[in-house]
Amino acid sequence: MSTTFWPLSRRLLKGILEDRISDRFVAERVWERLGYQPESAGLIWLAGPETPSVWKEAYPQAPEVISVRPASVTLTRSIPREHKQLLKEQLKFAGYRIGELYPRRTRRATAVNWLLAWLASRLQPLAEDGPLPQLLNPPLNPVNGHPGDLPVT
Repeated sequence: MSTTFWPLSRRLLKGILEDRISDRFVAERVWERLGYQPESAGLIWLAGPETPSVWKEAYPQAPEVISVRPASVTLTRSIPREHKQLLKEQLKFAGYRIGELYPRRTRRATAVNWLLAWLASRLQPLAEDGPLPQLLNPPLNPVNGHPGDLPVT
């Protein structure tokens, strides 16, 4: 497995929390760190030799961690207790306001917390800056997300 991952940075993670990055891009950042590997055109990602067995058995194909509730729950449960507060501690994220609470957004926050926990478990610091995909405007309808984002179940 290639250990070249898209670099994580404070700017990238804040872009995810601000809903300026597609759900698919977010999922791919999680998948690559779980050892999933893209097949051919990258539309399908399959478990690789580095994929933890609990993930490989439950999800031989990379799960949509934003749009599919069971995958999001698995992601939440896989964050070690000592890393559950990293959103607050490292990004000063106080959560979404009542009018902003949508399953898509809370699952994106879970993905960011998981990515922070992944870094912390490897004793890797979070960079301030790094590459960013094209930033999108926040979706007009946060329930539906960006064009191409899958419906949330």
